[in-house]
Amino acid sequence: MASPFILASNSPRRRALLAEAGYEFEVIVPAVSEIASAHLSLCELTIANATRKGSAVSHLHPHRIVLAADTLVALEGEVIGKPRDLNHARVILQRLSGRTHDVCTGVCIVDPQRKISFTEISQVRFHKLNASDIANYFRVVNPIDKAGAYAAQAAGRSIIASVEGSFTNVIGLPMERTTAFLAQFGLQPVNASRPQLRTGPSQRVRARASTPCTKTKR
Repeated sequence: MASPFILASNSPRRRALLAEAGYEFEVIVPAVSEIASAHLSLCELTIANATRKGSAVSHLHPHRIVLAADTLVALEGEVIGKPRDLNHARVILQRLSGRTHDVCTGVCIVDPQRKISFTEISQVRFHKLNASDIANYFRVVNPIDKAGAYAAQAAGRSIIASVEGSFTNVIGLPMERTTAFLAQFGLQPVNASRPQLRTGPSQRVRARASTPCTKTKR
């Protein structure tokens, strides 16, 4: 029997969030590359990438429900992707040091009848980091495959001072809204006793208004 839905993602962080929330799903990694365009806003770019991933897997499995996502970091409107190497990762964290940046995740859910997409933005403020702080962090976390060269769930307290908005969004999937949208497709956690949300590395975690980027296509 097929799983209730497909997660079109290679991210172990998204897999962990959904599994911890009690969902059953199948993972299929989409064979598409992520796009980067200076002509698209942060919201538009994450939605475009999430839609490309979801559509690629949905094309191969047209009768299944597919969930895809893309997360990007932006500092003062400039998108910061994944680092090319360790030196580039070091430069990125030096830029984010002591400052507040945006983390945006675009989510796309598609089935044979409709496609829903939305974005969520959280604001993350870093501690002031020196070279030693960054070196110590890299001993614990491999930054190469991570947007912004960091992972909020891995030793996050050592670099993150506060998060405003969804903490799971910073990890890679805004579970508060994702759970609500999955329910619209008739998908519920199979084990409701599992924890559904994580808390962040700071006590100053506040809800913020959802971004007006939700779209429904039929």
